[in-house]
Amino acid sequence: MSFTLTPIGHVRGGRADAIDDDWGASRATIALDPDKFTPDAFAGLADFSHAEVIFLFDKVPDEKIETGARHPRNRADWPLVGIFAQRGKNRPNRLGLTTCRIVVVDGLTVEVEGLDAIDGTPVLDIKPVMVEFLPRGDVRQPDWSHELMQGYWEKS
Repeated sequence: MSFTLTPIGHVRGGRADAIDDDWGASRATIALDPDKFTPDAFAGLADFSHAEVIFLFDKVPDEKIETGARHPRNRADWPLVGIFAQRGKNRPNRLGLTTCRIVVVDGLTVEVEGLDAIDGTPVLDIKPVMVEFLPRGDVRQPDWSHELMQGYWEKS
């Protein structure tokens, strides 16, 4: 079974290159496709502080796709973990998901902070963050992942 997804819009601005860290201060605009949407699509979004953005890692070539295990960031001192136990971009379906702060909604655009997608990235969906959809109970993660994320959201 296969599915065809059509982008709802694209990331504009922000970074031109995907680098590993310092995404916290990154600001970008998501522009909806004006042939498919009107500003009504964003009605009410400004009432939320954050949104989840689902996007496509479209710059990842086929030969870089991972389906098994690897060392995150190719660091041999970190454990060998499966692609579904990490958040790298070389995923089988190339899907990215980030929770961003909404800065401003204007017409067919929403400016966000903390989106780790580069200029031109296809956006597949945007959902408002609701407290009731946040994890219930304690969240646990392995020690190596804390080290990996240490500088990821820094605001340089």
